[in-house]
Amino acid sequence: MRRMIATAAVLACTLALATACGGDTKSPDTGSTGTKSITVTVTGDSVTPNGDRVQVAVGQKIDLVVTADAPGEIHVHSSPEQEFQYKAGTETLHLDPIDKPSIVDVESHTLEKTIVQLEAR
Repeated sequence: MRRMIATAAVLACTLALATACGGDTKSPDTGSTGTKSITVTVTGDSVTPNGDRVQVAVGQKIDLVVTADAPGEIHVHSSPEQEFQYKAGTETLHLDPIDKPSIVDVESHTLEKTIVQLEAR
């Protein structure tokens, strides 16, 4: 009788561990990719990153965390195109996800420079 109870307890624990490890790990609102956060710093007439290519997943949420010493404007050459105004200080801009594989330029129209190229795969 003790052996049967011990065996049942081991099986129950094994089943619980297998279920916990094998479950779906996707978050409900972002899928398996999460949100891609890109830090952008604008100081004077320079911007960082400066034309870097950043990989994102198709459909992934994208945030630009902009820290700037003066207000400005960012233009995302997606379809449809997106434009954002930012203020001096730090501000988070929420871009619409890119819906198909492509390379999308994100530019500072204030500085006339490419900030990043988003490579959606």
